[in-house]
Amino acid sequence: MKMNTFGRTGLKVSLLTFGCGAVGGLMTKGDPKDQANAVAWARDHGVNFFDTAASYGNGASETNLGRILGGTSEGIVISTKFGLSAEDLKDAAKSAKASLEASLKRLNLDHVDIFQLHNTPGGPEDDANITLDQVMNDVVPAFEKLRDEGKTRFIGFTAKGNTDDLHRIVESGKFDSAQVFYNLLVPSAGEPVPANYPAQDYRQLLPLCKKHGVGVYGVRVLAGGALSGSEQRHPHGTPTVAPIGSKTDYATDVQRALKFKPLVEAGHAANLPELAIRYVISNPDLPTVEVGIATFEEFKKAYDAIEKGPLPQAVLDEIRTIQKGFAA
Repeated sequence: MKMNTFGRTGLKVSLLTFGCGAVGGLMTKGDPKDQANAVAWARDHGVNFFDTAASYGNGASETNLGRILGGTSEGIVISTKFGLSAEDLKDAAKSAKASLEASLKRLNLDHVDIFQLHNTPGGPEDDANITLDQVMNDVVPAFEKLRDEGKTRFIGFTAKGNTDDLHRIVESGKFDSAQVFYNLLVPSAGEPVPANYPAQDYRQLLPLCKKHGVGVYGVRVLAGGALSGSEQRHPHGTPTVAPIGSKTDYATDVQRALKFKPLVEAGHAANLPELAIRYVISNPDLPTVEVGIATFEEFKKAYDAIEKGPLPQAVLDEIRTIQKGFAA
């Protein structure tokens, strides 16, 4: 597995991140034996980055990962997250500390490598639940204090919300990492899109993060499952998904995903998920990509897709032509 430097943190992370989220659901609803086998197999095959959150399965993801790790994170990188409610923001420092300490107890660790803000910054029109001022004036000092106490090595944020605010957060230099939404249907974090493109314009957030030394992991690379080309959801996953950054619904995104099927039929990838994964790793500004999984087998397929490497330039050109059609 290829390893990359994660921004200015100096951490060396695998190109594939093991996603412990609820959208896929392996680490929240899966069989404990399958969970343990998947984590062990990942580590044996060079995957060293594991991402979870307090909200995934109401703590189940952290608890299950902690059980498997057995009290040590030696040789791997662990990140978790915390979303503050309006009540939490009345005392962000107290709330963030309580959340991280609860996460550490579930993980059976004394610290994590990355602690991330899981809120959506912006205004009401962005479906946001935190303002930029609250991020900078309340959250940053609270997270920095936890870093100073040794409970986390670095601090990060999930880059959803108002695009202007996301750029300002990156440019502030306060955050070491960012989860950036990037996939075949929402490519704007990596390259310019037409003004009428039917998804959020993140205005090339990936190169901006690289410029400011912010470590990035690409998330929602399968658009919440839409890039499987099927509306059917696995029982382990969340039953309904509205892909973050999309201006449409899940069913419409599935139909758009099927527009890429001719590239699979032409032999450029074994299936749509492989095409989607190899598309995102074709961007050199992404040191790692996180794939949500429902089963151990799905993880191995994601690993195989990563190992096949980036797509040829000719295929990327064909993809851009299809993407332009979405804006027509």
